[in-house]
Amino acid sequence: MQCGSAGMNGFEAGSKGNIQKQEGRFMSDENKYSSDVQFVQLGDREIIIIGTAHVSKQSADTVRQVIENEKPDCVCVELDDKRYKALSEQRKWESLDIKTIIKQKQLATLMVNLLLASYQKKLGEKMGVMPGAELLEATKAAKEHDIPIALCDRDVRVTMLRAWRSMSFWKKMQLFSSGLAGSFEDEELSEEKLAEMRKSDVLTEMMNELGEAMPTLKRVLIDERDAFLTQKIRDAKGKKLVAVVGAGHMQGIIRLLKEGGEHDLEKLSVIPPPGIGLKIIGWGIPALILGSIGYIGYTKGFAEAGNNLLFWILVNGVPCSIGAALAFAHPFTVIASFFAAPITSLTPVMGAGYVAAFIQAYYQPPLVKELQTVSSEIGSPKNWWKNRLLKIFLVLILTTLGSGIGTYVGAWEIMSNLF
Repeated sequence: MQCGSAGMNGFEAGSKGNIQKQEGRFMSDENKYSSDVQFVQLGDREIIIIGTAHVSKQSADTVRQVIENEKPDCVCVELDDKRYKALSEQRKWESLDIKTIIKQKQLATLMVNLLLASYQKKLGEKMGVMPGAELLEATKAAKEHDIPIALCDRDVRVTMLRAWRSMSFWKKMQLFSSGLAGSFEDEELSEEKLAEMRKSDVLTEMMNELGEAMPTLKRVLIDERDAFLTQKIRDAKGKKLVAVVGAGHMQGIIRLLKEGGEHDLEKLSVIPPPGIGLKIIGWGIPALILGSIGYIGYTKGFAEAGNNLLFWILVNGVPCSIGAALAFAHPFTVIASFFAAPITSLTPVMGAGYVAAFIQAYYQPPLVKELQTVSSEIGSPKNWWKNRLLKIFLVLILTTLGSGIGTYVGAWEIMSNLF
């Protein structure tokens, strides 16, 4: 059951953005709630915002306590429909259609998502609570008290695609390497450290650092979702609402609620097409290579053109197939990598890595148990050769690297032969 839409015509005079922390609201019981709970008065509506850490048992307990005490008209949670089903039905990876993901060229996005999820899960295991437990607890508490639920987050696939397509190649590599390093870390994180992270000054500093390092990523993952969540919360029905969001979104949502105004959810949900620059480069390089081979044939003879074409095939195919072999891929994957690389390097439609990954997934599809354990096993390098899903990622990485090296060397040699 989800809350519908209730439009706001603005803030009443004298109450616009009036934020009441628990010190002001509970004069007789200052410790009723922690500082993670803040109250926002919008005219005759009251919005209780709970900033949580997604791997904190304390956050889950606080969420239930607030909902049971306040008995709101609606509970808003930082979940979209797909993430909610994944949490509540416990079938996130079991239902994964890896072949469809490869066809849609979303394997790299899935890999980054898994790396980040693995790091969060590792922290959650240390704390004795799984990521998103407080969000699921909010929905459980709401159902127990017959309170409508509003799923307020943007579709996670839209968020990931908007983030991925807005980043440069080097920023993508930086994000990937950060996620990979994080998944291998073994940092101790206590409830005390989580409580410190939830403090507004620490979170502000973290968001500022993210904004300086990756401003585009912060805009998509934080700022845009702040606006999306704020609008969905504002649209929820009821005079009293409880909104359960990650602590990193709390201050942004409060600020936007104070400012008022409407946010275009449709605009925030559009997936941008690939940049025109990438299209130019993607088609320009093949045109240059083929044009060069043609010019060599015209000026130096067909035999010389044939030699350059053969060199192109070998210099692309050999390192790409070596990459597949290093991943211990299926023999057909190794063979297909050799033949795919010279062709895919001349078209931006599909890379050699994705062709190799699809063939690997076809002949050695991941087992259900491997999908269930992938977020735990991704942090161990040796498991990338054992878990079939991780091996598909490894095939993608190593064959793409091999094809990239071959393309660079082949292009350099052919361009040199022009003169």
